[in-house]
Amino acid sequence: MIKITNLNKEFVLRGRRKVVADNINVTFPTGASVAILGRNGAGKSTLLSMISGAIEPDTGSIYSDGTISWPVGFSGSFHRELSGCQNVRFIARVYGVDSNALVEFVKEFAQLGKHFYLPVRTYSSGMRSRLAFGASMGVQFDTYLVDEVTAVGDADFRIRSRILFKDRIRNSGALLVTHSMQKVRNMCDSAAILEDGKLTYYTDLEYAISRHLETVGGDPDDDEDEEEG
Repeated sequence: MIKITNLNKEFVLRGRRKVVADNINVTFPTGASVAILGRNGAGKSTLLSMISGAIEPDTGSIYSDGTISWPVGFSGSFHRELSGCQNVRFIARVYGVDSNALVEFVKEFAQLGKHFYLPVRTYSSGMRSRLAFGASMGVQFDTYLVDEVTAVGDADFRIRSRILFKDRIRNSGALLVTHSMQKVRNMCDSAAILEDGKLTYYTDLEYAISRHLETVGGDPDDDEDEEEG
């Protein structure tokens, strides 16, 4: 369970006020896989970052009775001068898992070859994404936070990523930010819509999708992956 109480967050950019969370109150049930929907720039990624603890809310609280991942696939916290292998070992120590087992898992899944032992600063963005996704999936969490991660990499990697992610959420929950309604239907059992800082949670997935598409004027069969704003 993740319980969000009286959550508020705003930014001021170039003198303009942007409200991301306006007194949000919602509870996501244990084991639920929830799509976080909304327009580009609504603040969906920021909301995930607050739930992960990477960004502090202005006021309010976020409580969970289980473990929550960092945003799956996020590579911003990798140390650029350390190798992929060294970064994975550091993650293993932070989360208290077997470092050798995590290294072997990520090495096999990410398929970086010799680059796995080279500094992360030498990686392409795709290579960093492969490393980050492997590290994320290699640690068992009660809830995974996912921000369009299955869109990265080549076709083979995307397929393997989706298969692995679906396997993980058989026993865990997830909060998934995506613009693909096909992914929402394949991976989620409910949805929440973020609009003007307000978050509305719907247990009826198809109803939530229809409300979202009415708002953004999208095609219900559109499966194009877009960047989150």
